[in-house]
Amino acid sequence: METEKVNFKQLITSVTAVLAVEITLDILMSGSHLHAMAILGIKRIIQASLIILIIFFQDKGISAIGLKQSGMLHGLKRGLIWSAAFGAAVFLGFAVLYIFKIDPLALIHCSLPENGWILILFFTVGGVLGPVTEEIFFRGILYGFLRRWGITAALLGSSFLFSLTHLLISGVFITQFIGGLLFAASYEREKSLVTPIAIHALGNLAIFTLSLWN
Repeated sequence: METEKVNFKQLITSVTAVLAVEITLDILMSGSHLHAMAILGIKRIIQASLIILIIFFQDKGISAIGLKQSGMLHGLKRGLIWSAAFGAAVFLGFAVLYIFKIDPLALIHCSLPENGWILILFFTVGGVLGPVTEEIFFRGILYGFLRRWGITAALLGSSFLFSLTHLLISGVFITQFIGGLLFAASYEREKSLVTPIAIHALGNLAIFTLSLWN
């Protein structure tokens, strides 16, 4: 991976765009009857679109954040392989925890809405829109910027900030940090942002699905 794919101007512009959308929609939607998950979905769509536009008009275009069109199918295939390998490792880890009489599903359980359409919205936003936007920002932009200081700095820095934002929202840090390392490592290895997007989305969907029966 090139060490200077994302420059300081692109980083600041992207961060500003993300924060501006968060603040603006919080103000505009404060009296809205829309469900909070629907509002979150709108935020993520706008944020992802703005970041892509910011990068699109630069010299290297969206290939600078691993979204080169010719490599998307390969990135998706690699994402499925990474997901299968990680899933197998998690399964073995769960088996060990069961041996020690620890319920591993309790460690990944998340509260799900009971309403049918809101549950579908939850899966759509949390399982698809969220991962796409987060990977575009944390791996495409943030990792791409930090990469100039080496792989280790980019892996740890982007994963720490990724985990920190989730800590403020859900109180979970270590599992998000491990996930962040996995997503960043797959991006570094495969050179396609589609790979960590696939891993992230499939991981979230798996957790949500398991939580339905836990």
